[in-house]
This record gives sequence, structure tokens and C-alpha cells, in this order.
Amino acid sequence: MISEECYELGSKSSIIREIFAFGLQRKAEVGADKVFDFSLGNPSIPAPDSVKQAIIDLMEQPAEEVHAYSPAPGDAKVRKMIADSLNRRFGESFTEKNIFMTCGAAASLNICFKALANPGDEFVTFAPFFPEYRCWVEGVGATLQVVQPHLPDFQIDFEGLEKILSPRTKAVIINTPNNPSGVVYSLDTIQKLTELLKKKSEIYQKPIYLITDEPYREIVYDEIEVPYLTKYYENTLVCYSYSKSLSLPGERIGYIVIPDRLTDYERISPAIAGAARVLGFVCAPSLFQQVVAKCVEDTGDISAYKENRDLLIEGLTKLGYTCVTPQGAFYLFMKALEPDAATFCERAKKYDLLLVPSDDFGCQGYVRIAYCVARETIQNSMTAFEKLMQEYQ
Repeated sequence: MISEECYELGSKSSIIREIFAFGLQRKAEVGADKVFDFSLGNPSIPAPDSVKQAIIDLMEQPAEEVHAYSPAPGDAKVRKMIADSLNRRFGESFTEKNIFMTCGAAASLNICFKALANPGDEFVTFAPFFPEYRCWVEGVGATLQVVQPHLPDFQIDFEGLEKILSPRTKAVIINTPNNPSGVVYSLDTIQKLTELLKKKSEIYQKPIYLITDEPYREIVYDEIEVPYLTKYYENTLVCYSYSKSLSLPGERIGYIVIPDRLTDYERISPAIAGAARVLGFVCAPSLFQQVVAKCVEDTGDISAYKENRDLLIEGLTKLGYTCVTPQGAFYLFMKALEPDAATFCERAKKYDLLLVPSDDFGCQGYVRIAYCVARETIQNSMTAFEKLMQEYQ
């Protein structure tokens, strides 16, 4: 016999991947320029030149210094450079022992869930949320509880959160800038959230941890500030990836921040290492550990995403669509023209317009548009969006 759970997960890909695969098929049939694929969050801007130069320089080093295994938590020099950068930017006091290198944010989150979870535990997150949270949480034997968003601004609904928090709550998962809405949680929202978690932790006489998923931290617009969560809540674990900031999604490199001030730090830190061991995530890719250390505060040209965002919002708004203005990331949440977002997306396919319905993100009636695409794709898609709007009129 096999695991039925894994069979189900492997037999059906995510809705995002299904739409992306459909797009590849349509591009082969009608030509790539006639398909408007907004399905996948694959960065469209190149990695900064510093990444290429770092790889070239590292290739000149002895192979055993570049490609050998690092210690399980990562190369100590790399971890120190990352800690020093965080200290400079956010006024923290981390050292290399507070950084655990990983194979990207997905690995970071899985490791944290595995390290914290016991049977019967619950993790809480906020809709809309990245769909893989559910299978990752359930994969460690815990339950995911979802708080619906406060509308229309997509900040946290604190009444809904307070109803869901319980003595079974092990951690709250937050993602800001958010995939799929592009919303950044305001400082006021963060302060209310952390005060509520402090209060509930005291009532339950056990810590509620905060896990922050941060692959989009650097991709923000209009001088919006993304609060650094460890400054507001002691029991915070930070899960970071360079996939988006350095346009390196296929290289799978990131880290976990494990602050000293965590309640039960002396047990959580080895539990993180143990979880990585159980999951097979020991020793993040050695070459790219050293690459990100050389480019630790660099980013791609974020202005390109802002230009795409502005172009898309202007075009859709003129056509009569209702959009949630993204403050960060490279996704736009648009209201579907009927309650059933999946049906709306199927109708959009008639015009080779590939959008992702919001159902798997935990809320209904919206679609996600990934605007990390060529400028021409956005410009040329407006005719398709107009035809789709006319169909509903």
C-alpha cells in the first residue's frame, strides 16, 4: 500500500500549475504572443549583475571551497553576513547562531511547522493565503485554521481572529507583502496582532508563535514600509527566500531567523535543526549560500514591477473592473464578474486570458493576476479583458 494522502497530492497539481501548463499548450497552438498568461509568480526581471559576477568569481575558487557540504545550519561566514545585514537594516542584534540556511521559503516554513507541531495543534493564517500552507501544515499532523479578510482593504479581521485563537493554537502564519493580494499589513495592523497574541499567550499560559513568510519583503511600492516582526513580537520566526528579491526562484535558497528571545529558544533551535534533518533539508545549496552572501542587500530592478502594476490597474479600472491596489509583491487581486471565480476564469480562457481563481487562496469571488510578465503582455491583454467584460454586460 502507499500513502493515499501523497497519492492525492501528486495526482493533482495545484490550480496555479494546471493553468500554467494549459498556457504552455495554448502558446504552442496559437503562438506565445496571443496568450496572456498571468498564472505563475515567476520573476520577469533578471537577477542583478552582482549575482552573475558573484557566480563567476566563485567559479575561480577551489571546488572544495564552493561545492562541498556546509555545516547543517549553513556556512558560518554566510550566516554572519546575513545577520549583520539584518542588524544594520532593522536595528537587531542577531549573530550567526540565529540564522539557519534553507532551500528557500518553502523549506523554511516546513521546517518551522515540523519543529513546532505536536498532535492536535492548530496553525492559524489569514485569507487570502498561499495554498501550499494547508498541505504543509497538515503534512506535520496539525490543522490549518483560516481567518477571512477584513474587506475591502484586506487587512486582518481581528474579530474573526479572536474567535479562532484557542489553547490549541501553536502559531500564526503571516505573509506580508501578501501572495495573492499584494497587500502589505500596516503598522497598526501588526501592532494590534502582536498585542492580541501577547494577551492570548498570557491567558493560555503558553506561547503562540508568529511565523512570518517573507519572500516579497523587498518588493514594495510608494515608499511603503514593511514592519520587521521580531521588533514587535518576541516569539517570531522569520522565513525568508531570495527567490523574488534576487530573481532566483529555481535556485531555492533562503533562511530562518531564530531569535534568542523566543520562549524556549534553547529547545526550539535544536528542534529546527532536527526538523531539517527529518525532512532532508540539511545543508542548503553551497554555491548559492555564498552567492547570496556576496549580494546580501542587492535586489533586481523593482521599478519594473511598479510600472507593470500601474499599467495594469489603469487599464482594468478603465474597463470597469474592481481591483485591490497592490502595495507590494507582484500580484493583483481583481474581483471576478460573478460569484464563482473558477467559472469566471474558465470563461476568460476563451480569450486566452489565464487568471487564477481565488478559491484555493481561501476566499471567494476574486482572481489573482501575476503581473511579473513582459510589459507587452499587459498592454496586449486589454483587448481580451474588454471582451470578457462585454460578455458579462
